[in-house]
Amino acid sequence: MSAGWIAAVGPWHWLLIAIVLIILEAFSPSAFFMWLAIAAGTVGLVLVVVPELGWQVQLMLFSVLSVLSLALGRRYLRRHPIATDTPTLNRRGHQYIGRIFTLDQPIVNGIGKLRVDDTTWKIRGPDCGEGTQVRVTGVDSVVLLVTPGDEEVGSAVS
Repeated sequence: MSAGWIAAVGPWHWLLIAIVLIILEAFSPSAFFMWLAIAAGTVGLVLVVVPELGWQVQLMLFSVLSVLSLALGRRYLRRHPIATDTPTLNRRGHQYIGRIFTLDQPIVNGIGKLRVDDTTWKIRGPDCGEGTQVRVTGVDSVVLLVTPGDEEVGSAVS
């Protein structure tokens, strides 16, 4: 098989690769292919300006630009996280922070259980008797951290 086809790679091939990578990005759960698509599109644009680049240089340029765009993209996303209207969607315990609940069982030696909707959560906080209202103040792994709640009966949940 001849390697002559690889020498004939032009700017439209790279732009087609960029489009395919953007389509893959639409079906992937993370922002990865987008950065590769940027690199492929950039190589295509470079080939428009400098059409005599060999395929080896094109692949090297694509590799360098891929690593560079991935690094810069990750750095940008770390500094500017994507805002969402449901930041606690997959962090169920964090959804309860700030809410007030009534204890079905007492907290003894700093440990207890709390029934929230259809789930029983392990809780940690100061000792309290049954029927005490507690406010969820944080989450430690799968344990809700609570303190005795105030008298906001309107937001209390049993």
